[in-house]
Amino acid sequence: MNFFLIRTLDFIMAFCGLMITFPILMVVTIIGYFDTKSPIFIQKRVGKNKRPFKLIKFRTMSVDTKSVASHLASTASITRLGSFLRKSKIDELPQLINVLKGEMSFVGPRPNLFNQEELIAERDSRGVYDVLPGITGLAQVNTIDMSTPKLLAETDQEMIKALTVKDYFKYIIMTATGSGSGDRVK
Repeated sequence: MNFFLIRTLDFIMAFCGLMITFPILMVVTIIGYFDTKSPIFIQKRVGKNKRPFKLIKFRTMSVDTKSVASHLASTASITRLGSFLRKSKIDELPQLINVLKGEMSFVGPRPNLFNQEELIAERDSRGVYDVLPGITGLAQVNTIDMSTPKLLAETDQEMIKALTVKDYFKYIIMTATGSGSGDRVK
């Protein structure tokens, strides 16, 4: 798929998305402040060409939760508000800022942590870091998470090679309507 076309779609949709969801962002930020005193979660992730960037999300776990992949975190770490935000996928809305800045795309491989060495090796060998990470993608809508690094990297590679404009919108719509569960906390 054409990089310029994707970047244009990403920019327009992220800008419009931020304008439309601004009231939700404000309300969740205020409620989140009362929930954890720190409603915004910023974490260094692996971006395109393995460059670091700061992923922005709403905090869904207690502030003292160890920085590990979601599948390694305890469900006890998730706050009551966080549980709702995860189920509704509202916790992902601040990533529209990452998309607007050109650090992420709507569709691409989910950005991993730098301490996920096995996943980094699997993705590196398949050229997954040649593209921007995404909010959603083929793996997420098929409930493939970071607990299976080889399968995830293979799925990411498959998506990158075959991505069309139709697929781009299909993955976004599937995610918005609740398909898959992405990176689950077990």
